[in-house]
Amino acid sequence: MKEIGEALKEQRESIGISIEEVANDLKLRPSQIESIEAGDKEAFKDIFYLKYFIRDYAKYLGLNYEDLIDDFNEFLFDYTSKISIEDIKKAKKQVEVHHAKQQAKISSPYTMEHKRKINIPPILLYIIISVIILGIGYYVISFTQNDDFVKEEPVENIIK
Repeated sequence: MKEIGEALKEQRESIGISIEEVANDLKLRPSQIESIEAGDKEAFKDIFYLKYFIRDYAKYLGLNYEDLIDDFNEFLFDYTSKISIEDIKKAKKQVEVHHAKQQAKISSPYTMEHKRKINIPPILLYIIISVIILGIGYYVISFTQNDDFVKEEPVENIIK
């Protein structure tokens, strides 16, 4: 991996291009270009993205990208063949657990349980609202026009 990074760095320097210019043209961060040139595969979450970054970087510099990708594939084979079977089983189990959690969270509209809603036809809803409004209106009108609350003069004053 370091040999690939060194080849890319040498070509970039021989052309006279800065890391920032490469990063801008390839739409990568300068730190990613530095990591590629340093051979730091740990800086990338997914090693397969690294492969495509190397390919694009090599094309950009005018190098034979197929040879560099072949070198990267050999590195990748050597790297993965050194992983113990127990580590592979642990990683597989973690992926299965993560996948099971994802499956539990995802639900299809066909399998989801819907909460029961009260289905009131719109016309019935309009009738109920109208009755309530009429009742409130009747109460307000009857309250304002009620003569029971008019203060009457005492009978003695009327007789005189």
